[in-house]
Amino acid sequence: MALSLLFLGLRKLHLCKRFLLLALADLLLVGWLPTSEVFLRALEDSAPKVQLAQMPEADFGGIIILGGAIEGSEIALDRGEVSIYSSAERVTKAFELIRKYPDQPFIFTGFSGRLSPVGMSEADAFKQLVTEQGLPDRNAHYENQSRNTYENVILMKSMVLELGSKGVNDAPKPWLLITSARHMYRSQRIFQKQGIEVIPVPVDYQTSKHLRWDKFDLEDGVENWNKVMHEGVGLLAYWITGKI
Repeated sequence: MALSLLFLGLRKLHLCKRFLLLALADLLLVGWLPTSEVFLRALEDSAPKVQLAQMPEADFGGIIILGGAIEGSEIALDRGEVSIYSSAERVTKAFELIRKYPDQPFIFTGFSGRLSPVGMSEADAFKQLVTEQGLPDRNAHYENQSRNTYENVILMKSMVLELGSKGVNDAPKPWLLITSARHMYRSQRIFQKQGIEVIPVPVDYQTSKHLRWDKFDLEDGVENWNKVMHEGVGLLAYWITGKI
């Protein structure tokens, strides 16, 4: 739009029209939801949902909860309350499984997704929520230094190896892994690279099984593209640096 106004002022009407068309195409690309949902749904479908009701508790060694849904930092300290983001299902699913499997160890990992985090860590905020909810915490473990998914795995790896129980042939049992469905593919690849087997428990779905062809929403479109680009850049960067 700025370039269109510039060329209009310079009386370059053919260039003005071209950039106006590009601006309209941008609006269509962002606001017409199928353009972003098709990519977001592909990410969310990359890890099939596990039927936990049909899985014996003896088949896994513990529960891993990746951070990314809790606002700790200065806000929680200033207000005295822990806020949960739109990815709240990471927390609610964790609460469900902690109640269901009180004898299983669980690890919450994460400080903040910011490059220079300050204040309360997500792990400390989750610990506060566990206390407030009256959940069993005798098997609770926390990692409160990591700032991204790779650091999540690296900094908690020793905890997983130490706390996990052994299965057939003395091999470590896999752990349940809770994170957003769109984030599960990248997370699994990192765990596999570090030799840790996980069972995906994807949550926080943003797409259905059918594309909404008649839906136009700039706010939802921006959020969808933000999620797609975040994962796309993350996968590319981790592949280039050999982390996956």
